[in-house]
Amino acid sequence: MRRRRAYYVYMLLCSDGSYYTGYTGDVASRFTEHWKGIGARYTKMRRPEKLVYVEKLETRGAAMRKENQIKSLTHAEKRDLARKWRYVKGKSSRLPV
Repeated sequence: MRRRRAYYVYMLLCSDGSYYTGYTGDVASRFTEHWKGIGARYTKMRRPEKLVYVEKLETRGAAMRKENQIKSLTHAEKRDLARKWRYVKGKSSRLPV
């Protein structure tokens, strides 16, 4: 039986205080690409400082829908999401990052 690939939605805090949201199959390597300036035009201009949110999803389509949902949030809502994730992450060892 073929193993399903997991996808992740992630959010980065950038140097100007803005948030960048994307999806990937490998969060660590994608963050490294952003950090090196080869990830996306947005993060080339506004260097990523840290990973502030990650969510594992079953399919690429689900990851893309979640990415769009997060992108539609206000800055304050994204900040709140990042804070909640940080709190939950500290309480669980089952999160991917």
